[in-house]
Amino acid sequence: MKNFLKIFLLATITSCSSADMDLEPLNGPTSGTFPASYEEGRMGLFAAYRNLSTIDAASTPIWHVMDNITDIGYARPGTNYTSPITSSITTTNALTIKPWEIHYKTIARCHAVLDKLDGIAGLTAAQKAELGSELRFVRAYAYSQLIELYGDVPLIKSSVTLENANVARTPVTEIQQFIIAELGAVAPQLPISQSQYGNVRASRIAALMLKARVELYSKQYAAAAITSKQALDAAAGVYSLTPFNASVNFAGKDHTVGEPDPSNIFGHTGFSTSKEWIWVAEFNKNVPGYLHNQQYYAASRLGKGVCYWGPTQNLIDSYEMTDGLSILESPLYDNTNPFKNRDPRLDMYAVRPHSRYLGYQFEPHTSFTKVNNYWSAGAPTQVTNADATNAYRSFSGYLWRKVVDLADFNTTSVSGNSDLNVGIFRLSELMLIYAEAKIESNQLDNSVYDMINQIRLRAKMPALPTGMSQAQLRKALRYERKVELANDGLRWYDIRRWGIANNVMNGYLYLNRNGNNWTKSVLTGFDESANPIYNHSQASASFSTQQVVYTPNKDEYWPIPQSEMDANLLLKQNPGY
Repeated sequence: MKNFLKIFLLATITSCSSADMDLEPLNGPTSGTFPASYEEGRMGLFAAYRNLSTIDAASTPIWHVMDNITDIGYARPGTNYTSPITSSITTTNALTIKPWEIHYKTIARCHAVLDKLDGIAGLTAAQKAELGSELRFVRAYAYSQLIELYGDVPLIKSSVTLENANVARTPVTEIQQFIIAELGAVAPQLPISQSQYGNVRASRIAALMLKARVELYSKQYAAAAITSKQALDAAAGVYSLTPFNASVNFAGKDHTVGEPDPSNIFGHTGFSTSKEWIWVAEFNKNVPGYLHNQQYYAASRLGKGVCYWGPTQNLIDSYEMTDGLSILESPLYDNTNPFKNRDPRLDMYAVRPHSRYLGYQFEPHTSFTKVNNYWSAGAPTQVTNADATNAYRSFSGYLWRKVVDLADFNTTSVSGNSDLNVGIFRLSELMLIYAEAKIESNQLDNSVYDMINQIRLRAKMPALPTGMSQAQLRKALRYERKVELANDGLRWYDIRRWGIANNVMNGYLYLNRNGNNWTKSVLTGFDESANPIYNHSQASASFSTQQVVYTPNKDEYWPIPQSEMDANLLLKQNPGY
């Protein structure tokens, strides 16, 4: 609902876009009186929501950056994105600075209203509950991100002044319990759904989902199972998985057949109509500065993009065959056509050689000097293959399909500016939170299979076999999180909380920038978390590599920005920095 926040955001941007409302204007809110009314309270609330969407890297919202500094995604090599995967990120890296600064700015915006909520004249009980519950939700979300990225951080529960701005770090466990208690308190005050506002505002399901996520991440598995079940029960009949559209039939086939297109879930249409979305970050071209360049950075060279991010070979090799077996086990796997009969999510979420992307045949191998342009009426025309010759073509040999909407490329180009929304919470993740919590608490009942199988069946994959052990279900769950939530921004957190980052981020990432052929002999197996294990001598003959380094007791967290250390002498730096 692109017009929902427009008026309020315009007012907020001009009146209270920062904490420096020092002057006393003749009209509008001031730092001394704000908020003086319900409408001004809403302005503050919407400013807090808006602030979350400003965390980006390479003009891409943070949610679609994080997977590209893990084992499943790769960014164009450079200091900002190579350093996080080589244990060399610094206290002055923009990637580490932005989340700290913006999350705390968001928290400050929440406090600007929360601190004065009781004093707003004429505020009804319902209005107070609305503002208070949503602001506390936003604050809880900001803290949930801070502790995952930085560990212990200052827990600030009200506005600070220059006199009390220095605050020491609070233990993660204490902040986790604060978040859990806050969400437990506000969830009953929130409506089940906020779909009438395009899901850009917090709902009861969103609050319960965040609570369950924090419980899961903090290994409170029994509690996470209970909370996620409450959320799923309340969501019944309101939220549902959205079937892939007919373009799923193009998965596994070549460019001559058609273009896979997941926009009915992840595009403009999906954010408007899909019942899968629980909470969404809104962008709006009608509001100044309320855009991003995500599609430009994700798109192919022929699609007029810059190929900044893309899946790794490690992710591509992870996708099962349509019989539910790995590429090493399945009789369906064909070395001469490695993308045939694969889990359809490979083609629905990623872009690989011989497929169609943004109206063009995608081929990174230089033998394809010309490729098909399908934008022309009638038979396709031939164009020079910039996706094989450009010096800044895809560095992994693959691209993400999930984060672009083909409708924005109807002129065969993209302006660089987009107001495609970004999903934060969706039902499939909630279902996997529940399944994981049940598995880890060893409650292996039919509901675990049901949650995972609904997601697999949506993807036209077979249901899991019954009678699986805890270890087998854990592996199946981790596979589903890897492939279903790919490029949703959760992998960075998953590999750390599972304790596998030291394995998957030490050694090599494999990249196929040149679109080479390979055989499954590059693999020796899959580990207990469904990650491919490579025969390095074989794999390096077919693929280029990126050496990755993970230092235990350091790379679990990012460093606190140096500017924050300089400003607050009570802060202590994370180990290793």
